[in-house]
Amino acid sequence: MNLLHRMTRAASLCAALLFTACYTAPGPQSAHPQWSYRSVVYEMNVRQQSREGNFAAAEKRLPFLKELGVDIIWLMPIHPIGVKERKGTLGSYYAIRDYRAINPEFGTMEDFERFLKSAHKLNLKVIMDCVANHTSPDAAWVTEKPAEWYHRDSTGKPIVQYDWTDISKLNYDCREVREAMIDQLEFWTAKGVDGFRCDAAAEMPDEFWQEAIRAIKALNPEAYMLAEGEGTRFHRDGFDATYAWELHHLMNDIAQGEKTVDSLRTLLAKSAGEYPETAFRLMFTSNHDENSWAGTEFERMGDAAACMASLTYLLPQGQPLIYTGQEVGFNRRLQFFEKDSIDDWTPNHWTEFYRKLNDLRHRHPALQAGEAGGKMVEIANNNPSRLLSFVREAEGRRVMVLMNLSPEIVEARFETRAHAGEYTDALNGGKERIGGQLLKEMLPWHYQILYF
Repeated sequence: MNLLHRMTRAASLCAALLFTACYTAPGPQSAHPQWSYRSVVYEMNVRQQSREGNFAAAEKRLPFLKELGVDIIWLMPIHPIGVKERKGTLGSYYAIRDYRAINPEFGTMEDFERFLKSAHKLNLKVIMDCVANHTSPDAAWVTEKPAEWYHRDSTGKPIVQYDWTDISKLNYDCREVREAMIDQLEFWTAKGVDGFRCDAAAEMPDEFWQEAIRAIKALNPEAYMLAEGEGTRFHRDGFDATYAWELHHLMNDIAQGEKTVDSLRTLLAKSAGEYPETAFRLMFTSNHDENSWAGTEFERMGDAAACMASLTYLLPQGQPLIYTGQEVGFNRRLQFFEKDSIDDWTPNHWTEFYRKLNDLRHRHPALQAGEAGGKMVEIANNNPSRLLSFVREAEGRRVMVLMNLSPEIVEARFETRAHAGEYTDALNGGKERIGGQLLKEMLPWHYQILYF
């Protein structure tokens, strides 16, 4: 590392220390930043969230998202997009040309800094998409850096993965690549970014992530790290959260009648046995990949969409995600490489649905993520292949969940005598006294969330 590089890193460290001075350090028993245990993640598609598609317009939406109950704004990649081999008119956010610059489509660095400052004033955290696996084919590194910075074919041309014809894959066997990527993560952390969602995290070696996370945490001990990947390795590397992809696909299968609740029980038991109890699992019914390529949650889940969305708030270790548009029930696939904005943000019953779920998550200790939340204890019922019923308790408070995860009407009988009490319905505010055997007619995809 040359002298200039060391001086630059030292300057970044000083700036970040000033920034992090305002944070409250997590308690000694916390495996994650204390603020993150009850948090809700919102994935912001800056291009499509308004006709303007820029940071100035996105900034105007922050008060609404705060009132909705969002805690973390995850920005899809905000960097300049490559022109060479570009897909569509505007290209993929994930074909990055310059890691330290702002996509002019979104505005300037000053616009981004204003957005970040406004978010922090509202006590919202902002995480950025880290695309470490590859650059665009016309990134400066392709020609300016040594050949070994990229995986290349026999002709010396950087290789393309899968059908990602608009990228060139970086070579993490090269020490300089690792240092350069860590440098850009430190650059944004020093600006005040609260963490990173790390794209295609499995493509990079564990040793890189371990080193990168140490460097980020040195600048901001309360940084939040989300791996776009599934597996316990990422939690050993230092990530706070991983994607619950297997759960997501299973929820689709259940909604489409291909699987039953028995499969969900099997998966939950498997996950509990594999993952440490401290792990956060990002749970979702949509995201940018699912919406654009697999379809909206309404296409994939139909009448079960609300039931499955509520499940992402209720399962152990879960951290829920809302994708741009879900908070108003937006029901259209967004084009990925073109301008295709959401024009109607009128609040509706979906807005109230997510607001109530977010409020319950913030207020109820049993629904915290990781080790802080209550354990899931199933309630016996008379139709276990269709009905899912359980309680979670923490700090002397309880959440009871009753769900019909099927398209059939079920005459349900729940054995609730061990969980007697006066409950409040989280979605309609009604009171219900429960004790002994509970009989209910459960309509298709009907669910009830009760708490005290």
